[in-house]
Amino acid sequence: MNSCSSSRQLRNYCNFLTLGKLVKKEQEVCTRDGSVDRHGDPAIRGRTGTWFAGILILVNQGLATLAFFGVGVNLVLFLTRVLGQDNADAANNVSKWTGTVYIFSLLGAFLSDSYWGRYKTCAIFQAIFVTGLVLLSLSSYLFLLKPRGCGDERSPCGSHSTYQNVFFYFSIYLVALGNGGYQPNIATFGADQFDEEDPKEGRSKIAFFSYFYLALNLGSLFSNTILGYFEDRGLWALGFWASAGSAFLALVLFLIGTPRYRHFTPKGNPLSRCCQVIVAATRKWKVQRMPNQDDDQFESDVPNDRSKIRDRKILHTQGFRFLDRAAIITSKDYTENRIHDPWRVCTVTQVEEFKCILRLLPIWLCTILYSVVFTQMASLFVEQGADMETTISKFHIPPASMSSFDILSVAAFIFIYRRVLDPLVARIRKDPKGLTELQRMGIGLVIAIIAMVSAGIVELFRLKYARKDCPSCESASSLSILWQIPQYVLIGASEVFMYVGQLEFFNGQAPDGLKSFGSALCMTSISLGNYVSSLLVTVVMKISTRDEMPGWIPGNLNKGHLDRFYFLLAVLTTADLVVYIICARWYKYIRFERQQEADSILSNEEADLRV
Repeated sequence: MNSCSSSRQLRNYCNFLTLGKLVKKEQEVCTRDGSVDRHGDPAIRGRTGTWFAGILILVNQGLATLAFFGVGVNLVLFLTRVLGQDNADAANNVSKWTGTVYIFSLLGAFLSDSYWGRYKTCAIFQAIFVTGLVLLSLSSYLFLLKPRGCGDERSPCGSHSTYQNVFFYFSIYLVALGNGGYQPNIATFGADQFDEEDPKEGRSKIAFFSYFYLALNLGSLFSNTILGYFEDRGLWALGFWASAGSAFLALVLFLIGTPRYRHFTPKGNPLSRCCQVIVAATRKWKVQRMPNQDDDQFESDVPNDRSKIRDRKILHTQGFRFLDRAAIITSKDYTENRIHDPWRVCTVTQVEEFKCILRLLPIWLCTILYSVVFTQMASLFVEQGADMETTISKFHIPPASMSSFDILSVAAFIFIYRRVLDPLVARIRKDPKGLTELQRMGIGLVIAIIAMVSAGIVELFRLKYARKDCPSCESASSLSILWQIPQYVLIGASEVFMYVGQLEFFNGQAPDGLKSFGSALCMTSISLGNYVSSLLVTVVMKISTRDEMPGWIPGNLNKGHLDRFYFLLAVLTTADLVVYIICARWYKYIRFERQQEADSILSNEEADLRV
């Protein structure tokens, strides 16, 4: 009997040691940022995520960007040459369509953060994107491009029925819906594949955003050159089918990676969570005692009901102290048993989520004026180039093609920053992180100012060599268009610091339940930059047009002062930089509670064995 008892105890002890090793091993290979696999279990580091999933998403982004710009880059020409619209109506329709894309980005971010999760949202909206492109290709091939061979610069197409026009607009707005809902989620979903709590994967996550922006630019480069060339020659159906094929291939590659992706479970409606904080804090506005310690505030340790692990908690920060009242537990909350009523008592994490949004907004507002500068590359830079000497050794350079120098600059400066500048700064500062996201965004603003000064100086020399007495000349100035290269290169360099830093910043500083919303802020910044640029041009023309003065930006640039507009943008961006520095110094970074559950799990298993 004693021998059997001793053998049983020995087996139990051996089982305990084996289980303890297995638990420790499991904790070593699991991610620590709260990500899960497709089954909702904690993600295993060696089986999910990292660069296998990241590369699939990068290729997916490049192909999807190629498909989208294969439609968008020449849409205004399609409306004028195929549908017979005049320039004003076509430009207005393209603006509405582009604005709709950014509006749908907010919808995609909301559905992703609240209900569907990023993987499901990306898959659904990509399917819509492909459907829209296929319908656009079919409509163009079957009844829009009539008679055959029409649609180029010399052969406009005939009239179309109301049904055909409705079918066309339905298809392109499906494209807008699909791309808009997909874009803010794919960058965040790619970042989800790297555990920021792990030093090695944390560095890979930072690198991912640079490569993501590079993939976006490379896809845009191909569509702007190859597809743009075919579409300009009237081969619209071929260009649209190529876009549809590219989008379909992107969707297939995305689905191939399904078993390897890491996920973050959606946290529910963020609007209701923010409203709960406001209501709970307002109800306790008479509470005098404000907590100075985290222990005085309510926090929940209940796991997420959609996954099997506990959500990361956000540590309490100073600032917006009125909102801290929402997390205070009063005696009335105890007596009336309302501790778990979110409209009366909120968790510290919930309050800090709302604080994060409030802190992000000033930084986001400062990025809008940069987007105004960035917008000039597709508008005034092109108009300026069109009035310069575009023939180099009998070779004609289309003014719009100068944006290729911007894309090449982005590729070059991503390499320079990742391989040269960032390691150098890290070595000098003895900080492995190098420059912070806010510092890089500030550098982007500085380079943007230099770019506007460069563009203004080029315009001064363009006016100096203007052919004012030669209205029949093909170019309005003898200054070569190649002098625009510095301003395009500078804009590209500023993008690497501003937009890549912006993606990293909003992704890293947005709470876990609002990551896609953070990426959507980047897209809305570009959208608002377009609107502010249009408003600024209107105001400048209204003020500068007097009597016989045609204004700064007239139809004939030789009679205007585009240089003054560029210098005005440089001054405004300088003022924006000052405000940005103030906001950046005021900003407080979000701090997550590190999850260290290995010891607790092991102790629980030990207790179970002892029982």
